[in-house]
Amino acid sequence: MTDWTAEDMPRLDGKTVVVTGANSGLGFEGTREFAAKGATVVMACRSVERAEDAAAEIRADAGGAVDGDLDVRECDLASLGSVASFAEGLADDYEAVDVLCNNAGVMAIPRSETEDGFETQFGVNHLGHFALTGRLFPLLDAAEGVGGDARVVTQSSGAHEQGEMDFADLNWERSYGKWQAYGRSKLSNLLFAYELQRRLDDSEEVAGIRSVACHPGYADTNLQMRTAAESGNPLMKVGMKAANAVLGQDPDIGVEPMLYAAT
Repeated sequence: MTDWTAEDMPRLDGKTVVVTGANSGLGFEGTREFAAKGATVVMACRSVERAEDAAAEIRADAGGAVDGDLDVRECDLASLGSVASFAEGLADDYEAVDVLCNNAGVMAIPRSETEDGFETQFGVNHLGHFALTGRLFPLLDAAEGVGGDARVVTQSSGAHEQGEMDFADLNWERSYGKWQAYGRSKLSNLLFAYELQRRLDDSEEVAGIRSVACHPGYADTNLQMRTAAESGNPLMKVGMKAANAVLGQDPDIGVEPMLYAAT
């Protein structure tokens, strides 16, 4: 896909795409590109206010309106109740979901827990998306999809290579390393993507859903700056900013693997 760009995506008129974390970074860029191809993009975000601001920016950049539509909805992946409410609301208003982009995430933050008591990186990056995929499965199963398949696209990271599963301490209660926990959450994303596809391949009842994973490379987004802010170390903020400037690729390039996987 060396020469592949967002311009190579097919038209998505009549398609519904759900993007978590759509208000910033790769989620924002993906939302912009999907909508430019005519899709209805459901912006599933923790902050409705920030998502509305992001939607307004996308519309303004497109000259006042996008080819598709933008639908802002609250979905806090750190709350399984919020995930359930989001899915229920979507089922009330939509007949199908053609693409689900499990994109949102947190990276290398001090240990904390979700509303349901899970370590936050594992809870948000993996468990929240796991629950969301399960609750949206009927809508995915009802979709015509893109190229004949509805897509579940899971955003991972090269950090998965540093991840190790410890099923005796998934919640990091014995010890905690923020980068190790991030690596485990990204490894969990990949294991989920592969296992979901294996079960789809084995299923005699479900057809027309494809599970794929993607990796954006080092993209210059606010993910790194949030990591720095959460650390409380001003030197990390300087270091992350410098690394993004020297090593990071623009978000509109980093999002291409997700767009390719989705379409």
